[in-house]
Amino acid sequence: MFIGINFKPYNLVLFSKNIKPMRIKEAIKQSIETKKRILSDANLIQVINDVAQSCIEAFCMGNKVYFCGNGGSAADAQHLAAEFSGRFYYDRLPLPAEALHVNTSYLTAVANDYSFEEVYSRLLRGIAQSGDILFCISTSGNSKNIIRALEVARELGIITVGMTGESGGKIHDLCDFLINVPSTDTPRIQESHIMIGHIICELVESSLFPKED
Repeated sequence: MFIGINFKPYNLVLFSKNIKPMRIKEAIKQSIETKKRILSDANLIQVINDVAQSCIEAFCMGNKVYFCGNGGSAADAQHLAAEFSGRFYYDRLPLPAEALHVNTSYLTAVANDYSFEEVYSRLLRGIAQSGDILFCISTSGNSKNIIRALEVARELGIITVGMTGESGGKIHDLCDFLINVPSTDTPRIQESHIMIGHIICELVESSLFPKED
């Protein structure tokens, strides 16, 4: 039998009084400050530009772009893949992009029969080829299945992009491109990952499908 927590009405009233509007403002300020640090980092801006250019070249050569991550980063991976394969700002041809975790039958089978560390690396061996691009999203940069995916990607000649937090973690030296958001706060890092991902999608879309004046 499931036993839940019994929140009585008077407890809910007490909890609501504990909400601090100042914390809301502080969280917004922290997010803005993280983005300001990105804006002032010329090297990081150049890396973002280089990643967009690599995606453009890969798509032009008939290659694909893959995304992977865990938890919130898996959601971000799926989100960004959809921006390419669906549309971003305007209607145009779809681009071949995919998040590697969306087949739950595959994911659970490999995690059960092999290990969760192999869920991304094994799929890459089956579907990816040299010249494809793999975005690995990990706020810590230490996820074992991400590390394993990057190792296999290197074997296969896949271009790798790491999206991490400030240190880059263990994947720091495994990526061709490292987009390390200057923060150690997971929510702020994830917010910036989506912003950067959206910028890359915009640059790719506008370059491959320029709108007529």
